[in-house]
Amino acid sequence: MPDDHEHARRDWRMPDELWERIVPLLPPRKPPPLGCHRPPVDDRKAMDAMFFVLRTSCQWGALDATGICSHSAAHRRFQAWTEADVFVALWEQGLVAYDALQGIAWAWLAMAGAMTKAPLGGEKGGQAPDRPRHNRHEAQPAHRRRRRAHRAHSGWGPSPGLQADA
Repeated sequence: MPDDHEHARRDWRMPDELWERIVPLLPPRKPPPLGCHRPPVDDRKAMDAMFFVLRTSCQWGALDATGICSHSAAHRRFQAWTEADVFVALWEQGLVAYDALQGIAWAWLAMAGAMTKAPLGGEKGGQAPDRPRHNRHEAQPAHRRRRRAHRAHSGWGPSPGLQADA
């Protein structure tokens, strides 16, 4: 029976054709710092880990259990590649490829959205209260109990007024 880690690595590996399209989009790698004991993670393993997170909706930390790649290395590479617009370029390539295969009716595309104020947004500082602040606690509605005045008694132990005569 194959190891679970090996099974995850094999099942979640991207196709070679896709990887061949991604490689030219990747920025050049910086050399590792001097004295670094661990070699950097392979780009393909990092991308496989990113696609695993994307396809399974798992958290980055769950990558460690798969054996594909460490979550810290994958996330660090994800941030670097996002900054380098690798995924934007890959998305554009996908649009061009889909347009060549199926065709995209660009004339019929529209973006739905609206620019309006948020409901109950009010002016800066929030929505105005129903009644002025100084009147808020003056009159109590008939269906509400009157609040008790604050007492110094803490509530623990016998009340000072109910102590038995000695």
